Amino acid sequence: MVQSCILNRKGNEALYKTPSSQKFMRGHLFALVILVVFACLLPLAVMADETKAPAPAASTPAATAPVATPAAAATPAPAAPAADAAKPADAAATAAAPATPPDVKPVLNTGDTAWMLVSSALVLLMIPGLALFYGGMVRQKNVLSTMMHSLVAMGIVGVQWAVIGYSLSFGPDMAKMGLIGDFSKFMLNGLIIMKDAASGTVEWALFQNYAKEPGAIPELVFAMYQAMFAMITVALISGAMAERVKFSAYCVFVLLWTTLVYDPLAHWVWMTDGWLFKKGALDFAGGTVVHLSSGISALAFLVFLGKRHGYPHERMAPHNLPLTLLGVGLLWFGWFGFNAGSAVVGVNTSDAAGGLAGLAFATTTIAPAAAGLSWMIAEWIHSGKPSALGFGSGVVAGLVVITPAAGFVQPGAALLMGIAAGIVCYGGILLKAKLKYDDSLDAFGVHGIGGTFGAILTGVFATVGATGLIVGNAKQLMIQLIAVVAAGAYAFTVTLILAFILDKTMGLRVEKEDEIMGLDQTQHSESGYNM
Repeated sequence: MVQSCILNRKGNEALYKTPSSQKFMRGHLFALVILVVFACLLPLAVMADETKAPAPAASTPAATAPVATPAAAATPAPAAPAADAAKPADAAATAAAPATPPDVKPVLNTGDTAWMLVSSALVLLMIPGLALFYGGMVRQKNVLSTMMHSLVAMGIVGVQWAVIGYSLSFGPDMAKMGLIGDFSKFMLNGLIIMKDAASGTVEWALFQNYAKEPGAIPELVFAMYQAMFAMITVALISGAMAERVKFSAYCVFVLLWTTLVYDPLAHWVWMTDGWLFKKGALDFAGGTVVHLSSGISALAFLVFLGKRHGYPHERMAPHNLPLTLLGVGLLWFGWFGFNAGSAVVGVNTSDAAGGLAGLAFATTTIAPAAAGLSWMIAEWIHSGKPSALGFGSGVVAGLVVITPAAGFVQPGAALLMGIAAGIVCYGGILLKAKLKYDDSLDAFGVHGIGGTFGAILTGVFATVGATGLIVGNAKQLMIQLIAVVAAGAYAFTVTLILAFILDKTMGLRVEKEDEIMGLDQTQHSESGYNM
């Protein structure tokens, strides 16, 4: 959609052309400024990471699993020199590494619980924010149908999550292969423990992230927090299929995709017995599980959905950019719950509302700010004008890229990741014009490319609770690449199969006449504006 706006604006720009030499000088001046800023910030960020990074904790990634117990690896005591071989046994015992502290029983932390309730509401608010963001970018005749794609996901996934979604994602591992949970938490079974049926006395099952510390929240709160992630993930895909998908087919797709793609991926990456979790993949708040999977799936869905009628020859500019910019603001606001709330599953911490949440809050401020500016400047150089849509898209791109790294990197690294995010994702939306696919609202360009880029950069810049390439741990980068390839290949393949089946049974897209009239009327018998 951003690319469409760029193309549509070029005719008007002919009236205001500047001499080519001036444009050349201006463009290269901006490029030089970007390079100088980036060159200055890189050594500063590296120095900050080297001087301020605490000693790394156990290399276990953030775990999203009830009663997660990341075990610290025992450090062997150094061998004693030959001259000290005769030292008393008690001295040797003193020099030995201390024993791993025992597990402790979970204790309800009301402060953490309050923060997680607020974070859950913040993430839920992102969904109407996404509806506004997408709704403003389509043509007027499709605004309601586009917004409905986001809102109906709240209903379908909300029910699916309560029935089987949470159990498949965060239930005990089925078949002990690290692929998917069992059905033991069907209908959220076991999250409320009945003590006395006659009096209605209950106990609440607790989610304890780190078994060495007592802090815990009710598992019901954790389950609802994760429900919001599932809702918005499938809604992100709708940006690629806007203005031509059949609503009935979309609803069935939402249910099937969440069950067959999102739930297994959440188990792989965030559950302590998931195979990517065991391998050490880092994903603080959903770069792989949420953004990469939705963006890649959007691309797969387009294989059978096809292009909009008239694309790319007809003008398909956004009909209401103020709606889109309001959506950007709500998304950024809600993203603080998305990222800072994920501190509840931080490495070796039971403090959901502590320092790690503060770090994630800070990086979620810095990265999108930098990405909005870098996208705006890149667009200014490329097309001659900075656009409001471009800045807003850059902010979203920065939020996407920092999501997997929010609690693993320091502020300097977040700044660099944000600058890179704006430039890379801007290039991503230009890619569709060259490859001639119709990703209506750039779901793949922003979320697919941004999620992949962020997951990889997490393996480069991680210094908090884990270590990345920047401090010499090349293995972490390789693990991130494995996670990206595995999650992307799985999401693409399953989505391709689902799209094929739905296309051959229900049909994916509306008739040509219905598409021309607009989906608000033909799919919902409504109009977004009656004036």
